[in-house]
Amino acid sequence: MWILPLVGYAGVLLGFGFLTLAIASGLYYLSELVEEHTVFARKLLTRLIYTIIALQVLLALVDRFPLLLSSLSIASHAVYMGNLRHFPIVKLSDPVFILSCVLVLTNHFLWFRHFSTPPLNNSSINRYPYSSQSSSLYDKPDIPTFTETASYFGICVWLVPFALFVSLSAGENVLPSMGSEYATGGDVHGGGLGGGDGRNRRKKKGLVKAAVDWVVEWVGETGKLMGKGERAKGF
Repeated sequence: MWILPLVGYAGVLLGFGFLTLAIASGLYYLSELVEEHTVFARKLLTRLIYTIIALQVLLALVDRFPLLLSSLSIASHAVYMGNLRHFPIVKLSDPVFILSCVLVLTNHFLWFRHFSTPPLNNSSINRYPYSSQSSSLYDKPDIPTFTETASYFGICVWLVPFALFVSLSAGENVLPSMGSEYATGGDVHGGGLGGGDGRNRRKKKGLVKAAVDWVVEWVGETGKLMGKGERAKGF
């Protein structure tokens, strides 16, 4: 067969493209909801962080997850909460924001290495974090399934950083108001609130919306440039 594999490849590409557009549209909509309900979003994120911290403690105590990695995850979520100080405004050069980005990658790498490392031999079964209490050397360790591992990564590792990425607004896209001088570096006493005619004010825009708008603008400008190039060749 020659044609059917090509049709299969085309279907995969189209499916991936539609999936990407669907995810981008969903994130764009969520970002708009957060802009309209900022107070509720902050409360929801705060409770979500506390819930995941409690879940990490339970996993460490009941399922005997590694104490060091669990402590790192708990400390990471405490750092993530620091981004809510001026919610939904974030300064990209803020040390807390930069540290949060580093901790996301660190947690992903360390937990991925932990879950992907099998027990070395049968004698280490009882020391494996998820092994049963049986003393038989022929008992297999209770290794987490792919679904359990993926669920842990989605909820305990990625959920809060992803929610913050959707919710936070970059400082250069913030409308001048009380507290926005933190992100813009402006001075509210110099007319940031009531000074001027409002023409220099910029509407608050989430990181996701800013990224999507940038991609759309880049595609549009690239298409225009390609169109001009083709016209030039025609002449």
